[in-house]
Amino acid sequence: MKLITSIIKPFKLDEVREALAEIGVTGLTVTEVKGFGRQKGHTELYRGAEYVVDFLPK
Repeated sequence: MKLITSIIKPFKLDEVREALAEIGVTGLTVTEVKGFGRQKGHTELYRGAEYVVDFLPK
């Protein structure tokens, strides 16, 4: 048994799942993740108040 960890865009999930099924992978766990890197987040406005979004969807 081997553990493979991958971060993919949500719109690619079906394509990746189908490709894994073709090579015999029978199980898959999916988790939505957030993180930050070079972009350092951004500022958003909510009900008139500004706040910084540090973690962005990956």
